[in-house]
Amino acid sequence: MAHLGSRRGRALALPVGLALTASLGFLPSGAASAAELSDAPATAKTATNGPKLSYVVNVGAGRGTAASVRKSIARAGGEVVVSYDQIGVIVVHSQDPQFAKTIRRAYGVVSAGATRTAPLSVQTDNSVGGGSQALTEAEAKAAAARATDEQDALEPLQWDLPAIKADKAHKRTLGSKRVTVGVIDTGVDDTHPDLAPNFDAKASANCVSGKPDTTPGSWRPNPGESDHGTHVAGTIAAAKNGIGITGVAPGVKVSGIKVSTPDGFFYTEAVVCGFVWAAEHGVDVTNNSYYTDPWMFACKNDADQKALIEAVTRASRYAEHKGAVNVAAAGNSKFDLAADEILDNSSPNDTTPGDRVIDPKKCLDYPAMLPGVVTVSATGAKGLKSSYSNYGLGVIDIAAPGGDSTRFQTPDAPAVNGLILSTTVNGGYNYKAGTSMAAPHAAGVLALLKSTYPSASPAALKALLYAQADKRACTNPYDIDADGKIDAVCEGGKNKNGFYGAGLIDALDAVRRF
Repeated sequence: MAHLGSRRGRALALPVGLALTASLGFLPSGAASAAELSDAPATAKTATNGPKLSYVVNVGAGRGTAASVRKSIARAGGEVVVSYDQIGVIVVHSQDPQFAKTIRRAYGVVSAGATRTAPLSVQTDNSVGGGSQALTEAEAKAAAARATDEQDALEPLQWDLPAIKADKAHKRTLGSKRVTVGVIDTGVDDTHPDLAPNFDAKASANCVSGKPDTTPGSWRPNPGESDHGTHVAGTIAAAKNGIGITGVAPGVKVSGIKVSTPDGFFYTEAVVCGFVWAAEHGVDVTNNSYYTDPWMFACKNDADQKALIEAVTRASRYAEHKGAVNVAAAGNSKFDLAADEILDNSSPNDTTPGDRVIDPKKCLDYPAMLPGVVTVSATGAKGLKSSYSNYGLGVIDIAAPGGDSTRFQTPDAPAVNGLILSTTVNGGYNYKAGTSMAAPHAAGVLALLKSTYPSASPAALKALLYAQADKRACTNPYDIDADGKIDAVCEGGKNKNGFYGAGLIDALDAVRRF
C-alpha cells in the first residue's frame, strides 16, 4: 500500500439502467458486426467444477445489447452479479475455465477478462496495513502545549499543512459542506471524533463484491482490517474542532466507499462499483490511493488485462462526466513511469508473481495512468520528491506532501516526524508515508477549489489546480540518501517535469478569488 517500505507498494499508503449512447463516450462507437461475432451457442457444454472466478464483461453500445449479452453469459456458464448498463460493464462469476474465451465470441461483447488469478474463496495477502508509526503520548502532549488558539491539538505536528499553505487558507475558509470527497479505499471509520462531524453516510457504501452494499456501517474497516482509508479521510477532511488533527479541507464532507477485500486486494469489479457509486451520489472528488489488483501494470495486449483497463476507464470517465474529479496516487516503487521499460516482479500478486518487463505506454498502473485522472507524486518535509515516489514526465500531473523518512527529509520544529500524521481506527492517530498520503492532499485542495467555484466543471477545477501550483524545478542531481549514487533523473522544465508535474499544490490560492 502507500506506506514507506511496504513489500508490495500497492495500496498507494475501486443501479441498472438503460445503455447510454456512444455519444457520451463511455461505450465504444459500436460493437463488432454480427458477421464477426456470434451468440454463445445455447447447446454448448460448460464446466462447473473449476475455480470460481470473477469477470468483467464490457459490452458495446446499442439499446438491448446488455440484455442480449446477459443471456449469452448465462449460456456460457456465468452468473451475473451486477450489470452497470450505464457504462456497459457486467460483473460475472463463473466456474468454467473457458468462460472468458467463450463470452468474447458472443455478439455485443467488446472485451472480457478475469479480474483475479486466485479463486474467490482464497485470500492470502495481509500486507495492507503495514508501515504505520505510532504517535507517542509524549509527542501528543508536546504538540498540545505548542498549539495556538487557532490550531487543533496535534496540528503543530502537521508540517504538511504549512507546506501547501493550508493553514493560511483556513483563515479564509474551511470549505463548503456542499462538497463531498469520496474515499475509494479500505473503508472509513466514521465514528472517529475527527471524522464524524464531516461524514456523508448517504454517499458511502461497501463495493467489495462489485455490487454496492448500503447497510449502515458497511463502509467501515472491520476489526483487523487496514486503517488506510481512515488515514486518507483524515488528511482530506478531519474537522477543525479543537481536537486531534486538521484536514486540508476541514469544512467539506467525506464519504467512505470501501473497495478492498479483508486481505487488502482492490479488484476491478469493486473499483468499477466505487466509481459508479460516486458518480451517482453527488461526489465531487474521488481519492484513489491504490492500484487495481492483481496486476501492478495491466497490459493491453493481454485479453484479460485489456478488459480490466477498459472497465475501470469507463467507470472513471462516467464519474467525471457526472461532475467528479478523480485523483490517484502515482505509486511507491521509484519507477520512472515514462521509461521505455519497467521490470514488474510483483504481478499477479494474488497467486504467484513472476518477472516481466513491461512497456508503460502499453501496460498501465490503473487508475493512476488513465486519461483524465489527476496523478500525484509525493514530496517530503524538505519539498523534494519522496525517496519511494514514482515519477515520469508526462505522467505526473502534480505533487503533494506524502512524507519521507526523517533520515532523508527532516521537518522543521515543532514537527518531529517526516511522515504524515492523520486519523486511524478507534479514535486514534498515527503516521504513514506514501503517494497514498500525497493524493488526499491534492483531493483536499480540489475540494477547496470546488467550494470556491461551486459551478466549475471537473476540467476547470483541474486547470485551476495546475495553474495555481507552486512551480518546482527539477532537483538534479537527485541523491536522496547521499550515498554518491544518482537515485532518479528528473526530466522537463520548471513549469512541467517528471518529479513534480505542474508543481506543488497550493491551498491558499484555491480559496482566493482573482
